Amino acid sequence: MEIIHLRQTLPQVFADRDAITSGVWHQDLVLRKGERYLIEAASGTGKSSLCSYIYGYRRDYQGIINFDERNIRSFSVNEWVELRKHSLSIMFQELRIFPELTAIENILLKNRLTHHKKRKEILALFETLGIAEKVNEKAGKLSFGQQQRVAFIRTLCQPFDFIFLDEPVSHLDDDNGALIGQVLTEEAGRQGAGVIVTSIGKHLELEYNKVLKL
Repeated sequence: MEIIHLRQTLPQVFADRDAITSGVWHQDLVLRKGERYLIEAASGTGKSSLCSYIYGYRRDYQGIINFDERNIRSFSVNEWVELRKHSLSIMFQELRIFPELTAIENILLKNRLTHHKKRKEILALFETLGIAEKVNEKAGKLSFGQQQRVAFIRTLCQPFDFIFLDEPVSHLDDDNGALIGQVLTEEAGRQGAGVIVTSIGKHLELEYNKVLKL
């Protein structure tokens, strides 16, 4: 996939508003593979909704979202499965970690579907991100910041043309945020992928091609 094209896209819940001032909603916006975008937003402006629309599990929007100029509403279930395995990766704001599983088990659940990374590569990411001692600990016992790093590693366990990170460093200090940025830059660069990061305040420090106000 080379582009994501939003054409006059708007959450249906915003349809009755008299005026929308946004660099994303109700615009003609093209997100390109290989480029990095920061979407800054106030709470309640539809940041997480945008990710859910593009990832295809919510359809309560007006307008059109195209992948390479094909309307995503036309994709079959099987096509979405393939897109989410090979083209789109996402780190949800709420993380969606299974608390009863260990940190490594959470990641292997995905990696067993994609076979994208070797176990030693996953363990190396734990080491790089400063949570090597948490590999076999139940995820529910980890701090939210530690869980964020586990969820981030999980997003890397697949090939992707675009990777979405919804408030990925909200509970991390600057040093750990910088580590996330370094690893993301390397992984996205290796795949020539597009990066879309959302933020309502503290954001991931990257060299962005474009900063958009939601």
